[in-house]
Amino acid sequence: MSTTFTAAGRLARNPHVGYAVFGAALMTLPVLAGSGLMMTSTLMTVGFTLIYAIVAMGLNLLLGYSGLISLGTAGFMGLGAYLAAYVQDDLGLGFWVAVLAALVIPTVIGILVGVVSLRVRSIYLAIATLTISEILLKTFEQAEWFTHGTAGKQSHYPVILGVQADRALVFGIIVVALVLVMMLTHNIVHGQLGRALHAMRASEVAAQAMGVNVLTYKLFAFAVATLYAGLAGALYLFFLKSSYPSTWNLFLSLNVVAMVVVGGLRSIYGTVVGAFVIFAVPELVLKRLPVIGDVAGLPYIFSGVLIIVVIMFFPQGLRGVWDVGRRMASTRRPVSAPVDAARDEVAAR
Repeated sequence: MSTTFTAAGRLARNPHVGYAVFGAALMTLPVLAGSGLMMTSTLMTVGFTLIYAIVAMGLNLLLGYSGLISLGTAGFMGLGAYLAAYVQDDLGLGFWVAVLAALVIPTVIGILVGVVSLRVRSIYLAIATLTISEILLKTFEQAEWFTHGTAGKQSHYPVILGVQADRALVFGIIVVALVLVMMLTHNIVHGQLGRALHAMRASEVAAQAMGVNVLTYKLFAFAVATLYAGLAGALYLFFLKSSYPSTWNLFLSLNVVAMVVVGGLRSIYGTVVGAFVIFAVPELVLKRLPVIGDVAGLPYIFSGVLIIVVIMFFPQGLRGVWDVGRRMASTRRPVSAPVDAARDEVAAR
């Protein structure tokens, strides 16, 4: 019996089980929406939040674990969206080929860009990636044969394994993709690759002295971040069924950076929480408040103030708040336990 409990406890502490349970909880949201307990607009907002969380997970790997900053997230995300629409709707090659194209092509382009861009550092790297994103944005506006220009590219729900998808099924696919991304990111950062990225972030000179090929690992981190962005772009296209060039701008890239900073660097769950704080809270909470919701743009001002407060008092983001609370709880237990034991002993006498 004790062996069974030990195995069950070990299974419960497995991070991958936690990610799967988290995904199972999210899967209940379409059921709530279908039963009328949740509005369809709320489900849409949560779906977009999870998509942005996937993008932010890649940027967290790049910024938090590798020490690299990119402002080209929106451009690669838009490229994934337009590729998915072009392959599925214009070429008629189906859902899986569209997803594969949205994964492979942005990643290859990202690696080629990274070979040049990653030779510069800090703010220069941010400017270089921003330049690439702006080039992609102008391409989206001008290449009408590919994107339909400023009129936007329209799509439809995909057919998956012979089943015509609807909003609930696409939401389920988004949840599965997020859970897989969380698991993959966990395996990366807790393996040999993660140790190399940690060493590189701390000191490139020391990492090179230990035999770490800095450029190779930079390219790897950049490629994974681009891969996540392309995947998120395809999911965005399938969920909204349209894509417009104005969506993939600098504001979106900065919002993704804010998600990482608010949620906490090097935190997988923190990244998801940061996405909810930056995107979902203004839409689902602040806009519905009596006074705040009546003034256009005011909910986002509150989000900006929240970002400033978190950066000032909790540099590690909301993850730091969680760590502080957990340390406070752990320090109280050793003190309270002897006191309770002494009280019980006095009462027994």
